[in-house]
Amino acid sequence: MGKWPKIGVMGGTFDPIHLGHLVLAESVRESLELQEVIFVPTALPPHKELINITNSKHRYEMVKNAIATNPFFSITDFEIQHEDISYTIDTIKHLMEKNNYEVDLFFITGADALMQILTWRDIEELLVLCNFVAATRPGTNISELKTFMSSLPMCFQEKIQLLVMPALDISSTLIRQRINKGKSIKYLVTAEVEEYIYEHELYQ
Repeated sequence: MGKWPKIGVMGGTFDPIHLGHLVLAESVRESLELQEVIFVPTALPPHKELINITNSKHRYEMVKNAIATNPFFSITDFEIQHEDISYTIDTIKHLMEKNNYEVDLFFITGADALMQILTWRDIEELLVLCNFVAATRPGTNISELKTFMSSLPMCFQEKIQLLVMPALDISSTLIRQRINKGKSIKYLVTAEVEEYIYEHELYQ
C-alpha cells in the first residue's frame, strides 16, 4: 500500500444526488488523502426496489452538475451504459484494468449497505481488489455495526474502515417526497441540481 494513487469510488442511484453525498465524498477524500473520487451512477442496483427509479440520463446529468466545481471529483457512465443490474465487482474490475492495476481503490458506501456485504456478488474477489470505507449516518447503531464487523473474517476486517460522518440527515427519499408535496429543497441539493429537477419536472 502507498505506492499507487489512491482513488475513491462512490456508487449509488443518486436519485437525486444531494449535499449528504457530496459531504461524504469530500470527507473521505480529505481523511484518506485520496487523489480523486469517481462517482458511479448505477443503472439497476441489485439491492434496491426498481420501481420508479428516475431515467439514468437525468441522474447522470444531476451528478455531473453537482460535482462540476470540485476538481477532485469526476464521474463515469460505465454502469449506466450497460442498462443492466449493476454489480460493484464489474465496476471495480473495469477501473483496475483502466489503471493497469496500479491504483488503490476505496469503495465508499453507507454503513447500512455494509451490513449486507456478505450477499454482494464475488465479495472475496472484491475485497482483494479494493478497500471499503463505510460511513455512518445519523441514526446508525455504531455498537451493532462494530459487533457485525468483528464477526467478519479477519481478511474482511482488514479491508474495511469505518468513518463516523458529520450529522447530515438528508436522503434522496426525503427530497423526492418534499418535491412531490410542493415543499422547498433549497440547501438539501446544490443550486444546479435544484434547477435541473424543476426544469425537467422530476419527482412531481
